[in-house]
Amino acid sequence: MKNILYTVLLLPYLVLGQDALLDEIDTETPPDYETAAFKGLKIVNFESTKMVSQKELYFVVSHRFGTIKTGIEDFFGLDQAVTRLNLIYGITDGINIGLSRSSFQKTYESSLKLRLLRQKIGGMPVTVVLHNSVLLNTSLSEETLPLLEFKHKLAYASQLLISRKVSKDFSFQLAPTFFHNNFEALDEQDNSQYALGIGGRHKLTKRWSLNVDYGLHFNRSENSPFKNPLSIGFDLETGGHVFQLHFTNAQPMNTNYFLGQATGDWGEGDIFFGFNISRVF
Repeated sequence: MKNILYTVLLLPYLVLGQDALLDEIDTETPPDYETAAFKGLKIVNFESTKMVSQKELYFVVSHRFGTIKTGIEDFFGLDQAVTRLNLIYGITDGINIGLSRSSFQKTYESSLKLRLLRQKIGGMPVTVVLHNSVLLNTSLSEETLPLLEFKHKLAYASQLLISRKVSKDFSFQLAPTFFHNNFEALDEQDNSQYALGIGGRHKLTKRWSLNVDYGLHFNRSENSPFKNPLSIGFDLETGGHVFQLHFTNAQPMNTNYFLGQATGDWGEGDIFFGFNISRVF
């Protein structure tokens, strides 16, 4: 049933055959709509309500290095990098599709992002975006898991992103999230999991902003070694891209993994440095 549900959610992939970043995002926008609640497609780990404009293609390169706790032995984590390459295309201003590959568990992901509501001056108080994704974990092998079937390599996530630009300098977002892994390594952990993302952006200067997001997991197994993800980052806007620098206790970058498999602990200095860099075509 879940597979059928996600097939329906991603049906637009099949039926829709179909500048400078400092201005971005804000160009050709009706003046009565609030603009640029977030400049990056992600706050830090969580998707933001920002959309790729029609017929634009974004290429996003993301790195998460290993824990800085290892010190100079691994050059503060730089020897243990995880990389994600992501392409996002704007079919329309309100419909985006994406395809990515992450070195974490050799994961491929397809995504669909739909804007449902848009914050309007004197009207709609929030922007609402639906984000759905399907993951394929190609690191799972029949050699180590003899009963493994193709369906066990699949995972799904669905998020309702609700943001409000409170002022010209501050934006806030909530992200109720459902994600499901067909294969769950922890026997005690439910395959279907629920979380709430909380994030915000505070503009520091014309080019710099401080971003924070946190994921509150609701049904994590009591015996799970994983943590809720807390991430702090800085966005730098330049003429051709948005450069994001961040610190987080979650090394993986796909929704199912940073929410379900964050291993770091801020209290022990077990955190990961990383960056996202976006280029628009």
